[in-house]
Amino acid sequence: MKKLQNSLYLTKDKLYAHKEREAIVIKQEKETLLKLPIHSISNIFCFGQSTVSPALMAHCAENNVNLAYFDLFGRYQARIQGRQSGNVLLRRAQYRRSENDPIEIARVMVAAKIQNYRSLLQRQIRNHGENEPVQAVIKTLRFSIEQIKNSKSLESIRGFEGDAAAQYFSVFHYLIKISLQKSFTFNGRNKRPPRDPINAMLSLLYSVIGQDISGALQAVGLDPQIGFLHVDRPGRDSLAQDVIEEFRAYLGDRLVLSLINRQQIKITDFETESSGAVRLKDDARKILFSALQQRKQEVIMHPFLKEKVEIGLLPHIQAMLLARHLRSDLEFYPPFLSR
Repeated sequence: MKKLQNSLYLTKDKLYAHKEREAIVIKQEKETLLKLPIHSISNIFCFGQSTVSPALMAHCAENNVNLAYFDLFGRYQARIQGRQSGNVLLRRAQYRRSENDPIEIARVMVAAKIQNYRSLLQRQIRNHGENEPVQAVIKTLRFSIEQIKNSKSLESIRGFEGDAAAQYFSVFHYLIKISLQKSFTFNGRNKRPPRDPINAMLSLLYSVIGQDISGALQAVGLDPQIGFLHVDRPGRDSLAQDVIEEFRAYLGDRLVLSLINRQQIKITDFETESSGAVRLKDDARKILFSALQQRKQEVIMHPFLKEKVEIGLLPHIQAMLLARHLRSDLEFYPPFLSR
């Protein structure tokens, strides 16, 4: 089993990270802020104008450390990628399946996404009592899953997925504490750029989690750009976008709700650009990533493997299971289903 290592988030402008023997050194305007062992890091995420030295880039490429760049809104910009690992026969199997028979895998991934939406809403009912709009959406999402099981085309699967997401986000504001709903207003998903605090947090987390998944897929020898559900597009990791569907509610949405409802992140932690785009301030972004890192350290029972695993290893486990299915070692791809 892959060992869960730490992720390094460079969230302040003008940070400079470089390699010094067996350590990563973080500086800001020539002042050393942090020094940590280089082999303890598996991901480096750079935001804004943070920079990385060529030597550290080379280390990342040679040692499969995921080095990715984002703007301050969390929009993905670039990634440093080393040599492709894995067996070329696996990638050929992936390409053939994507071209000739993608529906089964796409169907399973979307059904898992909707079931995980239902699980989050059901958790809300258990913790806070009955809510008629939320209960109605739970029933609607169950019907959506049944429809997807009988879908015969990618177009219909994508249609049901879009409808289910719209239904889910139509009641998302009910998951915010009543006392906070006036501050954290939410009228549905928006992005590129996000125009309210909740969407700003969701977009930021989805971007970072997506890069975790891209790195995990590459590590097992899969091509992150060739997916089954999402349309191929230059520069997009379509397979990573497929797999993240299983994790949006479990890793992204639940963390956003927790940070808001516990008031670890407040409405004053956001700022609005002249364009109307909303983003987290530096200190709040640090709180968000610290909470994400803590979440990754939690241990759960994997629903398919029936083994205790750290949450941060889930992208690697799902990548491994998908690779095994494409090699015909598993009859079906078992998606991640949360409780």
